[in-house]
Amino acid sequence: QVQLVESGGGLVQAGGSLRVSCAASGRTFGSVAMAWFRQAPGKEREFVAAISRSGGSTFYADSVKGRFTISRNNAKLTVYLQMNSLKPEDTAVYYCAARGGSSAYTVRGQYDYWGQGTQVTVSS
Repeated sequence: QVQLVESGGGLVQAGGSLRVSCAASGRTFGSVAMAWFRQAPGKEREFVAAISRSGGSTFYADSVKGRFTISRNNAKLTVYLQMNSLKPEDTAVYYCAARGGSSAYTVRGQYDYWGQGTQVTVSS
């Protein structure tokens, strides 16, 4: 079992930056790949970014590529999502997810554990 708790969401103006964090506990953090998904009102939950167990491989949705950066600190059992040049369309609840194994995937169904989400609102 892995427990995930997100933090760092909030309100930011368009063009601004925000970093959300996800603290993990339970199963050895270094044995899981991690990802961020987001869900806007009335929309499906969508993939944002993922990072492999080692941190050596990262993947991004086209909509955030070049603006968002996913990273992890296995010693601190934490994964981060640095979000720059934020746009109003980035407004959503951001969820942290984990899966056992080394590889990161972009598909929601590949992830076994989920956090409760943190709200990110970007004003125009």
